Amino acid sequence: MIFAVVGPSGAGKDTLIRGALAARPDLRLVRRVITRPTEAGGEAFDGVTPEDFARRQTRGDFALTWQAHGLSYGLPRDQLTGPGDVLFNGSRAALPEAARLFPGLRVILVTAPDIVLAARLAARGRETAAEIRARLGRAAFQMPDGFAFQTVINDAAPEVGIARLLAALQPVRA
Repeated sequence: MIFAVVGPSGAGKDTLIRGALAARPDLRLVRRVITRPTEAGGEAFDGVTPEDFARRQTRGDFALTWQAHGLSYGLPRDQLTGPGDVLFNGSRAALPEAARLFPGLRVILVTAPDIVLAARLAARGRETAAEIRARLGRAAFQMPDGFAFQTVINDAAPEVGIARLLAALQPVRA
């Protein structure tokens, strides 16, 4: 099964994903390739130049790519096969293409109240106050039409959010 974990900046997607991976060794995380310096922090990712990203995209290295926040993101094709369930930290805007490429894709929306998002964004220190306001404005971005998804509210201690994500990763009961 492939899971797209999406949601606004500051929702805690990376924290919850790390916790889920620690609790469930059968889960695999796709390490994204991003046109951002690796030392920028946050999640573990492969930072590349825009030129290198374009070369890799032309070569067909990525199963899915998208643009967000002035950056290019790619999911390496070779990381999507193999045993176990696969998670990727995705973009709500890229979901239509992801669903086309990955039949049976399950979508999990991780979110939190605006006041929590604002505090988390300020604490990580990567954005200015104006950039935080812009990110909060995008936090209300609606999911694309026609998508079934599960919502995980991450407004408490990390352990609570991780438990909620683990519950969302369980097989769907008919």
